[in-house]
Amino acid sequence: MTSAQVDTDKTPEGEGYERGLGSRQVQMIAIGGAIGVGLFLGAGANIAKAGPSLIFMYALAGVIIFFIMRALGELLLYRPVSGSFAEYSREFLGPFFGYFTGWTYWLMWVVTGMAELTAAAIYVNYWFPDIPQWVTALVFLVILFGVNLISVKLFGELEFWFSMVKVTALIGMIVIGLGVLTFGFSSAGDTAAVSNLWAFDGFFPKGIGSSLMTLQGVMFAYLAVELVGVTAGESEDPEKTLPKAINTLPWRIALFYVGALTVILCVVKWTEFSDGVSPFVEAFAKIGIPAGAGIVNFVVLTAALSSCNSGMYSTGRMLRNLADSGEAPAVFKKLSSTKTPAFGITVSVLFMGIGVILNYIVPEKAFGYVTSVATAAGIWTWLMILISHVLYRRAVDAGRLPASSFPAPGGAKCSYLAIAFLLFVTGLIAYDADARVCLYVMAVWAAALAIGWAILKSRNPQIAARGDSELEKVG
Repeated sequence: MTSAQVDTDKTPEGEGYERGLGSRQVQMIAIGGAIGVGLFLGAGANIAKAGPSLIFMYALAGVIIFFIMRALGELLLYRPVSGSFAEYSREFLGPFFGYFTGWTYWLMWVVTGMAELTAAAIYVNYWFPDIPQWVTALVFLVILFGVNLISVKLFGELEFWFSMVKVTALIGMIVIGLGVLTFGFSSAGDTAAVSNLWAFDGFFPKGIGSSLMTLQGVMFAYLAVELVGVTAGESEDPEKTLPKAINTLPWRIALFYVGALTVILCVVKWTEFSDGVSPFVEAFAKIGIPAGAGIVNFVVLTAALSSCNSGMYSTGRMLRNLADSGEAPAVFKKLSSTKTPAFGITVSVLFMGIGVILNYIVPEKAFGYVTSVATAAGIWTWLMILISHVLYRRAVDAGRLPASSFPAPGGAKCSYLAIAFLLFVTGLIAYDADARVCLYVMAVWAAALAIGWAILKSRNPQIAARGDSELEKVG
């Protein structure tokens, strides 16, 4: 029996987590992961850059995201584990890649948490301008921290309702927009028309090149769809809930991203949107719905809190996965009496707390830098999922590993296509003078992790032995 086969025998039950996430909660976590601040706020700047062609960019990126999630789904049903991305990287690429992926995914959620706390504080200022931003950010940080410490069931329930608010609001916006288009009511009724998609300098008003440059922002909007993979070790019935959550992704993307943007750009011509303004707020203002801006502001607030809540959940699990492999201090292995990785969550929250301090000093551009770092870290995670999937399929074809009960359509071909797409987006980031800062940050991060790995190997040479043998057998 190969070492890879030995790993397959590990069962998620041995991880010690409570299987407290039911089908209803996993489904909503998956849906909520596809609706974030990137859509509610980021779409405004991207519409100004690309016009109606942004719809096509979201659809294109959505197809690639589906390829990534089906690749992850095949791996999850081969061996469902919490902290899945790092574990599959460790198994198929070697321990260094598992170590690097785990810590990088942790970084992604920490910096995202900082950004979302700041964003949430700004949204609250819409109603209560006299409350200092740092106070609001601190209150949200403490509340979500407490929720994540109490139990995974409470996390799942809170995430369920956060997602329910986002989903209901988006569906409501789409229905109202379709009503304006069909019946012509409201102050936007006279100008609302499907022809708005091409009437103002065409579908690609700024050229294809400008449209492609929005892909980096579009990919940020899709960050967190892979969170369903982190829930694998705590799902009550992963064999049923995970495939269902992944297979519903196409309609979620079609409805919440492509559908919502199409309706909005039909109701309001693209030239009226600008950077820093939510297109949903702008559309409601044009339609003239009373308190529309306040309603959308509440929805965006829930999106920010949902993202921060998910960040606390995933960072604690990833640190525990790293500790289990000897790639983080052993103290992160411990579970609390409520079966949550409390110490890992606490350390992650302390780092997210830097965002509270930064509320004094962070200018607007810094928020963009933080989100670009999160995007770069997310792209690395997706690449590791895809490469692990390619190597897994090779092992299955060679008879070295059992086939998954949830094979990805097209086998490894779609994973190769998605890898090429993500490398293309990375090239776009390098080309953009503002966005390429994140690549410098990632280079420093990679150097720091390489130093950390060298120290780990010097203290425990066995840490690298497992991956060397597995790479020969699986790769």
